[in-house]
Amino acid sequence: MAWQIQEAKAKFSELVQKAIDEGPQTITRRGKDVAVVLSAAEFELMKKRQVDFKELLAAAPLEGIDLERDKSMPREFEW
Repeated sequence: MAWQIQEAKAKFSELVQKAIDEGPQTITRRGKDVAVVLSAAEFELMKKRQVDFKELLAAAPLEGIDLERDKSMPREFEW
C-alpha cells in the first residue's frame, strides 16, 4: 500500500502495524515514492541476505570461463 506523507504522519501507529502484518509500506510525496517502512524482522532478513562482493566472486562457478590472458600484440595506436 502507498501512503501519502501527510497520512503516514497522521496514522503512524497504523502504518507501523501494517508494515508488521502486511509487509513493507511505501510513503509518497507529490505522487513519487520517497520512503519505505518495514518491520524490524524484515529488515534483519534483508541484512542477512546481503553478500560481500568478494565472497560472491569467490563463490562464482568458473567452469567454462577462459581465464587465459590474450598474449597477442596490442593494436598500434596513433596519437
